[in-house]
Amino acid sequence: MSSYYSRDRNWHPRAYYPDYKTSVLRSPQKALLAMPTGVAEETSPVFGQDILGPLDHDMIHNFAAEGASAIGPRIIVYGRVIDQDGHPIPNALIEAWQANAGGRYRHAKEGYLAPLDPNFGGCGRTVTDDQGRYEFRTIQPGPYPWPNGPNDWRPAHIHLSLFGHGFGQRLITQLYFEGDPMIKYCPIVRTIADPAAIDSLVAQLDMDATVPMDARAYKFDIVLRGRRQTVFENRLEGL
Repeated sequence: MSSYYSRDRNWHPRAYYPDYKTSVLRSPQKALLAMPTGVAEETSPVFGQDILGPLDHDMIHNFAAEGASAIGPRIIVYGRVIDQDGHPIPNALIEAWQANAGGRYRHAKEGYLAPLDPNFGGCGRTVTDDQGRYEFRTIQPGPYPWPNGPNDWRPAHIHLSLFGHGFGQRLITQLYFEGDPMIKYCPIVRTIADPAAIDSLVAQLDMDATVPMDARAYKFDIVLRGRRQTVFENRLEGL
């Protein structure tokens, strides 16, 4: 197994970025400390396919009434989880959560006026196979306003959480969609200094993987480390 590539601290979001207002209080006030992991963080529990329900990966139907579906453009989000040298990462639990097609979350403190979809819960999960592959069926989320500035909007996005072989091995990121003109206006995206790093968060439309008369497909590979790694929100503190 090869050694880790040197980490580029400028690749990941800046912890302190005043235009992203909540980063001011959330950013570290003191120098970061290295926290070596132990057996408990690096081993159990190990997630497997036996924890999944039959519709956990299908957000179009996993919250819907019998015979109903979530409202919105139907999409497939798929890809692979790989290491810095392209080797697959099997048995990684991926959790996804998102707003509905109108840009509203199913959350008690949600303040956006867009309506809830009674057949859309907005969350799902899956486990990568032996080739590191994963797939979700969902609807394309809508953009939404947020009270960061007088007229700030989040572009359409899906949150992703990845677990390794223990709860201490968790990374969190977001994916955006190719061609969305709102990406460049997002204060959260602008915390990332390198345009190539922003590109690593953009899922690419894949017409060859679409299901005719059903769903478009977007490909989003997740690279855990190395020169082409996906940007992670918690990389500075994570493993």
